[in-house]
Amino acid sequence: MPKTIIVSNRLPLQLSIENDQVHAEPSVGGLATGLKSVHRDSNGLWIGWTGLTAEEIDVQHEDAIKKEVQDQQCAGVRLTESDMEGYYYGFSNRTIWPLFHYFMEYAEFEDDFWESYKTVNEKFAKVVLENAEDGDTIWVHDYQLMLLPGLIRAQRPEVSIGFFLHIPFPSYEVFRTIPWREEILKGLLGADLLGFHTYDYERHFLSSVSRILGFPASFNSISLTDRVVTVDSFPMGIDYEKFSAFAKANHEQTDTAQSELQRRLQHHQEETPDAKLILSIDRLDYTKGIANRIRAYEHFLEKYPQYSEKVRLIMLAVPSRSNVPQYQLLKKEIDELVGRINGRFATVSWTPIWYFYRSMPFQNLIDLYTSSDVALITPIRDGMNLVAKEYVATRTDRTGVLILSEMAGAAKEMNEALLINPNSLDLIADAIKKALEMPERDQKKRNKYMQSRLKRYNVEKWATDFMNRLQAVRVDDEYVRTKKLREHRQQRILEHYNSAEKRIFFLDYDGTLRGFVNDPTEARPDDRILKLVSDLQNNEKNEVVIISGRESVTLGEWFKEVPVTLIAEHGVLKKEVGGEWHTTEAMNTDWVPSIQPILQTYVDRTPGTFIEEKKYSLAWHYRKADPDLGVMRANELSNVIKELSSNDGLSVLSGNKVIEIKSSNVHKGKAACNHILNKPYDFIFSIGDDWTDEYMFQDLPTEAVTVKVGRDNTAATYYIDKQEEVLDFLERFL
Repeated sequence: MPKTIIVSNRLPLQLSIENDQVHAEPSVGGLATGLKSVHRDSNGLWIGWTGLTAEEIDVQHEDAIKKEVQDQQCAGVRLTESDMEGYYYGFSNRTIWPLFHYFMEYAEFEDDFWESYKTVNEKFAKVVLENAEDGDTIWVHDYQLMLLPGLIRAQRPEVSIGFFLHIPFPSYEVFRTIPWREEILKGLLGADLLGFHTYDYERHFLSSVSRILGFPASFNSISLTDRVVTVDSFPMGIDYEKFSAFAKANHEQTDTAQSELQRRLQHHQEETPDAKLILSIDRLDYTKGIANRIRAYEHFLEKYPQYSEKVRLIMLAVPSRSNVPQYQLLKKEIDELVGRINGRFATVSWTPIWYFYRSMPFQNLIDLYTSSDVALITPIRDGMNLVAKEYVATRTDRTGVLILSEMAGAAKEMNEALLINPNSLDLIADAIKKALEMPERDQKKRNKYMQSRLKRYNVEKWATDFMNRLQAVRVDDEYVRTKKLREHRQQRILEHYNSAEKRIFFLDYDGTLRGFVNDPTEARPDDRILKLVSDLQNNEKNEVVIISGRESVTLGEWFKEVPVTLIAEHGVLKKEVGGEWHTTEAMNTDWVPSIQPILQTYVDRTPGTFIEEKKYSLAWHYRKADPDLGVMRANELSNVIKELSSNDGLSVLSGNKVIEIKSSNVHKGKAACNHILNKPYDFIFSIGDDWTDEYMFQDLPTEAVTVKVGRDNTAATYYIDKQEEVLDFLERFL
């Protein structure tokens, strides 16, 4: 039975060794909660690090740990202290984490970190491959494992792989600064479906792929040489019912059942009924904007002194990565800020900030959520921020105000919150005042909409949506694969070929016989291509036609020693064996003087582009241009030419990184059909890679064997994954 394999840095377990006994407790984090049903109900297996390094595990405990892990439907990855230092504390948290959150000044580009990151991703891949079987679905999570999809794909090309990034993906200008940017992108593109919290992160990723790797990105898909990768946004939710239910129980519990923290909070509320509590909960991390938040609170007390002794900030900072230098400095800065503000504003009966530097049990978090009038969540950059959602979910009477940074992914869904720029102390101070003074009617109206949305799109819905999308992508992929030129189909074509008496091959050149190069003048055929074409032609039953967008002089020079028919400029010019070049239809070039200046303008405005002048056409090449700019200019140019030439009989052809303009409606399809007219071919073969070849696929007889290079939508009968496979296939006809 096919299973779902979930892969994350940590297992959803807390393992410990006490009194020589191994103990395992389930994790209560958002990811563990969200994937619980996927893990439990789909014959699931969860792969990750156990939380214990190899050095911490004695030989006598190994079997017990393995059993505990297996009993929880998990498999462990064995990591050493050195692995954790380089892969986790190093590359993951001192390179990727700061860079992806736009703290470029903190990013460290150490070769040793990178090598460790690669090694650990390979260790994860080994465990995955040991457990994966045909038909399984693999879902990889987060920035620690960005190479893993590609490593799995290399060994199991048919398996279905999803990847979800739980932190922001930065803009191209930031991402490009990573020395290993190409390797990371290629690793991620091993997935069939890539998920992000917001469309912004999705857009940044598509831009980076297009600009760095040069793969075309259209809407939410990326066309690789052999596959199509889908990219989409899935905003992660919370276990809404859990938080809501605990909050209701908190309100209903008796005094004796209350926690110590709840009793203290309640005592404070009874002593100062008009005072308001502002809650701030975060991991101690520079991305969370904690120091700025404290300064903004100080500014609020300065700007609105009437709130002295009437408001208190409860600040819970959960320890995190305390061995990383930036975090140590941040802890020192926050300690000093809290001490200074409390020393400056405190009175005998009032302390402006209650500061906790520790983790708290779940019940205490509920105490804080339900007791606080305002939640102040102001990260500088955050992938999602579930604390904001948890606070709203616990407000069972719909009172309470959420102040939320517009830089958090959650802000895309929670427009009813008071959204602020976290870098503006004045805006935060004013938002605090507005929150404290907001009428209950407005509070309830805002929270009603947010709660409805959070309840509807909870964490299980997030996981289900991702898995359903991955399944749909897989089904679509299988549909496309029915046309792939697999071995049994190649055999059927060869049988047809061998039984035929009169055979013809229409072979496109660029992108088909020869791979693309940045400079089209350097695409001369090598010895293998020339030998293949010559050997095919030398069979007395065969006729070979090179049909290309190339201009005639170049094409004629390249194949002058090979006796084949040449069709150039997308069907405009033709040269049969032993003959001279001639036009296939009456042509004129009267339009060139009016169109060429327009193309030159686009060359001037778009660095990396150039004009190729052919006998009867002009081509504007943009292969070396910035990908996004090139596509934008190409669409713009195509529309301009079409408008200008609507009555002049000009055709605008959009090829692979080229726009070509020529007169009349001559194209490859018409040229190929005219060539075989009234000739008794019983095997017709055509192969090409771009939209100009689609005319051939559409116009040739239905019994023709038509093959597209690449997996784009096509009228061809079959497709072949990539150009590198074309010559191997054609050589089977020899």
